[in-house]
Amino acid sequence: MMEQEQIDILAFGAHADDVEIGMAGALAKWSSAGKKIVICELTEAELSSNGNVKKRKEEAALAASVLGIQERINLQMPDRGLFMTDEYIRQITTVIRTYKPTLVFAPYFEDRHPDHSNCANLIREAFFSAGIRKYDGGLPPHKARGLYYYMINGFSKPDFLINISTFIEQKKSALAAYESQFIFQDQGVQTPLTDGYIETVIARERVFGKEAGVLYAEGFKVNGPMLINDDIFGDDV
Repeated sequence: MMEQEQIDILAFGAHADDVEIGMAGALAKWSSAGKKIVICELTEAELSSNGNVKKRKEEAALAASVLGIQERINLQMPDRGLFMTDEYIRQITTVIRTYKPTLVFAPYFEDRHPDHSNCANLIREAFFSAGIRKYDGGLPPHKARGLYYYMINGFSKPDFLINISTFIEQKKSALAAYESQFIFQDQGVQTPLTDGYIETVIARERVFGKEAGVLYAEGFKVNGPMLINDDIFGDDV
C-alpha cells in the first residue's frame, strides 16, 4: 500500500454497511463540506445470510457514491474471524499510517454482533500503535487527532451528536443501496436486517435528534475526553 495524501476521516467497519448504519448522515454532511473521506472494511462479509461478496461490493460502491466517499478499501480479513492478532493490528496500523487521517471512526464496543465489538478492539489497538515511532510498520508514525465510535445495533447514550437533519435522505439512500441485506428477497432468508431495520435506524436518529432539538442526529461515543476551544458556542459539534 503506497502512501497517500492526508485525509480528513477514516471510517472502519467490520462489514460493508456498518459505517452507513452508524454514520452515513455525518459522512454525507462532511463530504458536502469538502472533507476527504475513506471507508475501510475489514472483511468481505462472505458469511452473510443474504447476498454474496460480489453483490455486496456493488452495493458498497453505490452507497459510497451516494455519500461522496473518495475511496473504499477492504482488507479481506475473515468474516467471523476478527480476533486480536498482531497480524491484523499491523494491517490496520498500515492503513492508518498510509492515509494519515485527522479523525478515525470505528463501531462501538457494545453491540449484539461480535464482529463489531472485535473490530472496535482491533481499531483501538491499531490507532495507538500507529502513533508509536518505534512500532515497526514500514511507514512513518501517524497520530490522528481522535478516535470516535458510531453505533450500529446498540442504543447507548451518546457522548456527542451530529445534526444530520439536512442529510437524512442521503442516509436513507445509502442504506437502501444494500438491498440484499435490508430488503427481503424471494430466495433469501429472514434476518433481523430484513424486518424493518432501516426504519429502526432512522427512528433512532429521530430520537437522538429530538434530544438535541433538531430533526435527526447521529450519536457517537468518545475514546477519551473531548477538548472544546472557541467553538463551544457553535451550532454543531
